[in-house]
Amino acid sequence: MTDADAVRRVGLALPRSYEVQVRGRWKLRVGQIVYVAFSHDETEMGFGFPKAERDGLVASNPETFYLPGESDLRYQWVCAHLDRLDTAEMRELVTDAWRMCTPKMLHDLPEMREPAMAAYGFLDAGEYGELRPLLHPYLHFEDGAVSLRGRTKVLDHLRAHGARPPTDVEVRDGQIYRWTRRVTEN
Repeated sequence: MTDADAVRRVGLALPRSYEVQVRGRWKLRVGQIVYVAFSHDETEMGFGFPKAERDGLVASNPETFYLPGESDLRYQWVCAHLDRLDTAEMRELVTDAWRMCTPKMLHDLPEMREPAMAAYGFLDAGEYGELRPLLHPYLHFEDGAVSLRGRTKVLDHLRAHGARPPTDVEVRDGQIYRWTRRVTEN
């Protein structure tokens, strides 16, 4: 069993995600794309879900899931009663809905060890003061041809050039000790 506050905690921890109120209803967005919306009383939520798979989801548990109103059937959207969702299922649905509206390079962040997702979120937002305590003083940073050691050097590089999210992290003492971005060839 879950509720709207639990959904918010999951959704707002995801990079580029924010909450807005539209016509009295709270929604989670990335950019201008809504990926979760609550009913007025916050007992139900709609969320992004692939059209091709939504009939199967609703059929698998019609007590929990249902299709949106007829005018919204054109969208990739499904609705659920929050009191019938367990926390793990809610987390998966919200994260997958977020993935539908974010670049693929961000998709692995929710599965990485903490604090990787938060660190990249601060980096992406340019909040270097918030990022600093999440990085180990002896940080090893590798991104393609760039290889740096030390938190200060890495922060200077990030301020000047930015970075894509890591493909792998090593965490020590609750801080990122190794940030690796492997370059893949297609």
